[in-house]
Amino acid sequence: GNYMVLDSATRRNLELVETLREKQKRGSLLWVLDKTKTAMGARTLRKYVEQPLIDKKSIVKRLDAVAELKDNAICREEIREYLNPVYDLERLVGKITYQSANPRDLIAFQSSLSMLPSVKCILKDMESDLLKEIYEELDPLEELCDLVGRAIQEEPPLAMKEGGIIKDGYNEEVDRLRKAKSEGKNWLADLETKEREKTGIKNLRIRYNKVFGYYLEVTNSFKDLVPDYYTRKQTLANAERYIIPELKELEDTILGAEEKLTALEYQLFCEVRDQIASEVLRIQKTAKAVAKLDVFTSLAYVADKNRYVRPKINTRGVIDIRGGRHPVVENMISNDMFISNDTYLDNGANRISIITGPNMAGKSTYMRQTALIVLMAQVGSFVPADSADIGI
Repeated sequence: GNYMVLDSATRRNLELVETLREKQKRGSLLWVLDKTKTAMGARTLRKYVEQPLIDKKSIVKRLDAVAELKDNAICREEIREYLNPVYDLERLVGKITYQSANPRDLIAFQSSLSMLPSVKCILKDMESDLLKEIYEELDPLEELCDLVGRAIQEEPPLAMKEGGIIKDGYNEEVDRLRKAKSEGKNWLADLETKEREKTGIKNLRIRYNKVFGYYLEVTNSFKDLVPDYYTRKQTLANAERYIIPELKELEDTILGAEEKLTALEYQLFCEVRDQIASEVLRIQKTAKAVAKLDVFTSLAYVADKNRYVRPKINTRGVIDIRGGRHPVVENMISNDMFISNDTYLDNGANRISIITGPNMAGKSTYMRQTALIVLMAQVGSFVPADSADIGI
């Protein structure tokens, strides 16, 4: 009951969201109006175009917001600049809630939230009712932004269960295990040096594979120098592989630390993700506010760029358009070649106009132009005309 009913033939012939022949966005009304910066804004604008309003108060509210953003070009462009790096919060919160978000999704979430305080600051001085509402609805979610900033590495791996996710300083146990893992390499190097000196085997090496773990490798030319406490593990064509108790102990410490660290990092990542998921309603509310703001800044930008005017809205059933232009056709042809036209219709003596002329004279364009101007006004957009008084 809040929206104008548009049947499928009307949507198709007016080419609201796609062209009649190629089914492409380019050449449709949405193509002209969509200068949004976020995926959420693009979806919301499409919804607005497909569901024009029929309540005068709601339409005027949207027009007030677009007018204020059109007149404040500097603030508008700043908002658009801040919205540019914002990811699709609606999709991200869906992934987080269904526990399919990976560490990079959380970083995308955090970088998006980091833009919101600046946007909110610009909105603070806006005076139209709708922009004030958006200001109230826009929750910067600073504690979630801070949580991800403290916990997750800035460039984490895609895999969730292979470690390298949690930042240093976030969790003491992670720091301790990480130290054991990194210092393990130094311990192995020291043991290798010590064994070389003790046995006199110059090319003795400590190596690792997944089957045997860590082992000492001695080439056949030094086989005679191998001491008794070396336990043979494997014989190769040109070398022998051995283990010693000290190396076994080191292996347990290093590999144990690695496994524990990976498991703990995954556990902490899940905790962070669940904490974000618990605030799903706040995030969705903010995402909707960002989407609406994106739509109105886009409509204001298009109005400014294409010389659109603010339509008056009446409930007398009068459509009075002076110097109206087809929004898509004038964008498709260059050098301002489009010839503007007037339209006057009402519920009395001017209910019907008969248009005559040869093929390709512009009869259909003129009819569609009138319909699109009325529809744009009911969406809450400025319209391509010198002046327009639209009856709903």
